Amino acid sequence: MAKKKEKEKKEKLQELKKRVREIIKRLKKAYPDAKIALNFKNPLQLLVATILSAQCTDERVNEVTKDLFKKYKTAKDFAEADLDELAEDIKSTGFYRQKAQYIKECCKILVEKYNGEVPKTMEELLELPGVARKTANIVLANAYGIIEGIPVDTHVRKVSQRLGIVSSKQPEKMEKELMEIVPKKDWFAFPYLIQAHGRKICLGRKPKCEECILKDLCNAYLSSN
Repeated sequence: MAKKKEKEKKEKLQELKKRVREIIKRLKKAYPDAKIALNFKNPLQLLVATILSAQCTDERVNEVTKDLFKKYKTAKDFAEADLDELAEDIKSTGFYRQKAQYIKECCKILVEKYNGEVPKTMEELLELPGVARKTANIVLANAYGIIEGIPVDTHVRKVSQRLGIVSSKQPEKMEKELMEIVPKKDWFAFPYLIQAHGRKICLGRKPKCEECILKDLCNAYLSSN
């Protein structure tokens, strides 16, 4: 009985992996230029922009960082910034007091411990205030070309759940599930393909299911039709 269950589990996993490969193939064809939407010129700018992007659109963050990165050019600049002034500078991104505190504290550590540079390991990044696996994954992959996992943002969470390729609702558990079913060579591209689809078709409130290239592979669509 146990062997039969184990066999069924393996077969189910293989079937899921096959479906995910097809999803990725279609998304690559539909969004050949999918990439990170945040504007940045160095690892520090990416770290700050990613912290600002929590509960905020990338478009809004890019509007804010256009002036922010002219005013604060180094980790030392952020570390020595007046907290109220920094909060005011990032106000339109939402949760601005908390974000300002995270950025200031982060940059203090960068100055004191890393000579003003952003560290290159998951462990070191996760020790920084306001940095969880999503932010660490984004910084490592896009600033340093180090792929450790799959960043789970609102689009990745929403689209993956609708497709029915994950069962967990908790970001870190969801990331583990995705790492098991997404081919490692696609870990970097996967979140940006999903984000592109989430912004254009798989919208939060009114998804354009009839236009969707994945509808025949989507649990949410198939179960409602």
